[in-house]
Amino acid sequence: MYSTPMGFVVRVFVNALAIVFAAAIVPGIEIRGVLAALGAGLVLGVVNAIVRPVLLILTLPLTLVSLGLFLFVLNGLCLWLTSTLVKGFEIHGFWAAIFGALIVSVVSWLLTAFLSDRGRIVVITRS
Repeated sequence: MYSTPMGFVVRVFVNALAIVFAAAIVPGIEIRGVLAALGAGLVLGVVNAIVRPVLLILTLPLTLVSLGLFLFVLNGLCLWLTSTLVKGFEIHGFWAAIFGALIVSVVSWLLTAFLSDRGRIVVITRS
């Protein structure tokens, strides 16, 4: 899904839809307009591609000690960072960021699984 520019565009739209869904469910997350949603989807994709791997390595001991629960905080931090970079997308509070990141992760995963052609089984038969 990521090998083509079209895959990247689809990923931005998936992130935008996930953010809009999280804003509709979680109090404390506000999104104003379609452009803000698309911008947030784009910035979240860049943050997840560049910033998150660095943070994962830097916080690996804390993640291991917490048995992986610190990853929720890390995802919330990435979503909060996205909200500071995109006008029209706001997160008010720590728990809103954590719950919003959880919802964005689940919705994004479901949409990617539905739209992706990975995981399909191809049966090859011999004639």
